[in-house]
This record gives sequence, C-alpha cells and structure tokens, in this order.
Amino acid sequence: MRYPEGSVHGYLALRTLDGKLLAAGDLTQSMRGATLTSRLVYRFRDGSLDDETAVYTQAGHFSLVRDHHIQSGPSFQKPTDLTIEVKTGEVTVRSTEDGKLKVDRSHMDLPDDLSNGILLVLAKNLSPGTAETKISYLATTPKPRLVRFSLKPDGVEKFRSAGLRNTAQRYKIHVELGGLAGIVAPMVGKEPADSEAWVSSGQVPAFMKSENPLYLGGPILRTELVGPVWTGKTSKR
Repeated sequence: MRYPEGSVHGYLALRTLDGKLLAAGDLTQSMRGATLTSRLVYRFRDGSLDDETAVYTQAGHFSLVRDHHIQSGPSFQKPTDLTIEVKTGEVTVRSTEDGKLKVDRSHMDLPDDLSNGILLVLAKNLSPGTAETKISYLATTPKPRLVRFSLKPDGVEKFRSAGLRNTAQRYKIHVELGGLAGIVAPMVGKEPADSEAWVSSGQVPAFMKSENPLYLGGPILRTELVGPVWTGKTSKR
C-alpha cells in the first residue's frame, strides 16, 4: 500500500471501443473503522446490471475480506451471482441453467493477494518503476478458478483536463490461465485479450480509464470518468 484509500464517489461511463455508450457507472466507497466497502454498479441501457461490492482492509497492505458480484441481463451470456468469503475460503456461484436456479458451493485455498473488486485500487498503488506485478483473481468460467494477472508499465500518455496538460501511466494487464488450460486456450483461440488501465501521474495518482472485459473471455469495453451535465433546477416541494 502506497496511498491509503478513503471515501469516494465517482461517476463513470461504460462504452464500446468505438464510443457507443452501454451503461452508466456509479462508484462509491465508504469507511468504517479499518474496513472499507467499495461498490461499483453499471446500469445498462438494455436493462442489464453489473453490481460488485468488495469489502477490504488496508493495514499496511490491501487485503480482500469479501466480494459479491452480480451480473444479469441480456449483456451477459451466462448471468451469475458470485460470493467470495476470503477468510473461510467459501465460494458460492448462483447461476441460471435451463430456466432453473443452480447453486454451487465450494471451499478453496484463496491467496492473500486476491484482487476481486479492488483491482482499480491496486492499480493506483503500482510503482511505474516496477517491471511487473502479479496478483490473483478468482474467475467464473463458469466454475470458479484462480488465474493470475500480470501488470506491466506500458508507457506514458498525455491528456488535457480543462485545458491543463497532464500525463497518465498506462499499464498492460495480461491474464495467465496457468496449468493445462493455459496451454490449450491459445490453440483454440480462447486466450483472453490483454486489458489496459490508465492512472494519472503525480504525487497522488487517480484512475483515469480502463479497457477490459467485464468477465473472462468477454468483449473489451472502455470505462472512463465523466463529468456532470446540468439539466436545470428541480422544483421545490
């Protein structure tokens, strides 16, 4: 941990890479003692929902306590409801198969560097001078399985905000499937595409945008910060 987290409320837009708006995003984070709760919700124009709530601590390092991730609606081929309890290793996946609810519960040996729900927090704390950082992630494919993310600095890009020149560090994120799947996937064309994340340079880094899938093997989508568009005063009650 290089930069402790605090209360946050950010507004995001989820788009295709060619700019089509898919969903409005809402990021909130609150603190209670030493515990932080981060929630990221995407509300899609087609009625789909991506809703993830992560609970974590930051006593010298970031440590995930619990993650609950819901994906539903036509934007997701396999809607799922994933709950991870890191301390007990209990992983619950709720999905719908042939119109029937299916619940799979399993116990897994979960690593200390699990990044579900807090990947953007970790990205802000990477050092550009570090050649590579590896962290763990629990994916549903549809069975839960651990994969590794390799994050590498991939150059600095310029941008403007209200006319002021700034720079952002770009990171390349590669999924390492590992095991037999890691050997077979490239042969059958299922190796996940690389993702990218941009973090502003300076004394206090900030998330700027990312290009990544919402689920393993999904299409690459762009998430960006957005400013308000004022629509006038509301009537008094």
